[in-house]
Amino acid sequence: MSDPASSASDPAAPIVYALHDVHYVYSGGHVALDGIDLEIRRGEQVALLGANGSGKSTLLKLLDGIIGPSAGTMRALDRDVVALADGEDAFRFHREVGLVFQDPDIQLFSATVFDDVAFGPLQLGLPPEEVKRCCDEAMATMEVAHLADRAPFELSGGEKKRAAIASVLSLEPQVVLLDEPTASLDPRTKWVLVNLIRRLAAQGRTLVTATHELDIVPIIADRVVVLGENRRVLADGTPDEILADRDLLIRANLIHEHLHEHGRVRHAHFHGDDGHHDDPSAEVDHHLVDLLAKPTA
Repeated sequence: MSDPASSASDPAAPIVYALHDVHYVYSGGHVALDGIDLEIRRGEQVALLGANGSGKSTLLKLLDGIIGPSAGTMRALDRDVVALADGEDAFRFHREVGLVFQDPDIQLFSATVFDDVAFGPLQLGLPPEEVKRCCDEAMATMEVAHLADRAPFELSGGEKKRAAIASVLSLEPQVVLLDEPTASLDPRTKWVLVNLIRRLAAQGRTLVTATHELDIVPIIADRVVVLGENRRVLADGTPDEILADRDLLIRANLIHEHLHEHGRVRHAHFHGDDGHHDDPSAEVDHHLVDLLAKPTA
């Protein structure tokens, strides 16, 4: 497995994010991140894995420049993140980096989907024809053009997620940050959204997706960064490397071993945090099942 500070990308690609010994402590004293070393290069598709409370959402807020580190150094797109969090050059930066929150209702606040998608371009003062072009492209990418005149509160959970992503894409960002994009979705809607996320990657954007759903990782990511419950980088490698390491996944509280008894026969299954058994009858991606079935070195 790769060293936690290593990168799975082309080493010649420009560095988008550089974090060195980054800490973040909330005002009440809660430590959310406790010494993060991480580089992300342009064009990478990174899955950020970790159990609840490992600091995934806080790290995404740092990457988006909403907050600055409490200690350590961090640069994003050649800008100092502390300065960004204080408002310096923040408007231009947020055109280049877009964060999609786990709860789409945070980003959908207008009368119609089109109004939400158009909000960002209008704030930039773009001419009407350019606003329409940006919105049409973003809605087409996320397949929500037919919902343009609908009120956000009328949408299903999956439709809201796609509309929220479109509202970020309308600014044509280089980097898209996704916080638990498939959370609370039914299986069919979840995989529709996963395929749309793959479309974003095919467009050459840098993607960082925070999730604890292991079954989507091989499809949306070429690199996986695991945050441990100590709120530090526990591992950094390819999806195959990370998902094949049962001990690592157990240490990160991403799966657990569950002992079953059937008469005199005992056997163990590995479960994800959704409770699914690690066998072919479980409703999880079969590629993940194959990886977790491999013997560890």
